[in-house]
Amino acid sequence: MKYTGFLRLVVLVSLGAAMIWIWSMRDMFDSQTMEAQISEFGMWAPIVFIAAYTIAVPLCLPGSLITLLAGALFGPVFGGIYALLGATIGATLSFLIARYIAGDLATSKFGGKLGHIKEGVDAEGWRFVALVRLVPLFPFNILNYLMGLTAIPLKHYVLASFICMAPGTGAYAYAGYAGREAATGGQDFVFKIVTALSILAAVALMPLIIKRWRAHFAEKPPASS
Repeated sequence: MKYTGFLRLVVLVSLGAAMIWIWSMRDMFDSQTMEAQISEFGMWAPIVFIAAYTIAVPLCLPGSLITLLAGALFGPVFGGIYALLGATIGATLSFLIARYIAGDLATSKFGGKLGHIKEGVDAEGWRFVALVRLVPLFPFNILNYLMGLTAIPLKHYVLASFICMAPGTGAYAYAGYAGREAATGGQDFVFKIVTALSILAAVALMPLIIKRWRAHFAEKPPASS
């Protein structure tokens, strides 16, 4: 128990120090600088990118910017895959930190939002995770920590997050790819920009679609036996 408390203290201090340093140096983490740094790794660039994304999530760095960068660096398909892997692993890391290491700190910092999260998880389980991943009701980085404070099984959290983050991740990756094409004067860049905007619009409409879908099934009477 003594060593466990010391380990928790070390992790919390390290995490806090890293967050302070990252935000103090945030001007270095613009898309052009990150693109130049990651591209230097050649064939290892995807692994470096996934690792960087994994670390960025617990540090509460903006995931949308990193996902756009993935599309610009690796294209819409592989960029989306790498971003989804990094986001999922990072979200899982935040979940585990909150559940096993920094639970008290997470509760004190985000406790005001925790009640609604626990109610949703208790009522719907993995379906609640799926909903908040498809519909951004809570900030992504905060939600990862809050989920670790609930009783949801880790495997349900990971699978629901991975599957339901895919549409939004793919949309942002394609937008990053389209922006890169527009900036470099690639072929059919106008079509790609329009396609990117259409995909982002479709993702933005998901909350309305899901709300109507849930309302339809809530009102539908059970089938008679």
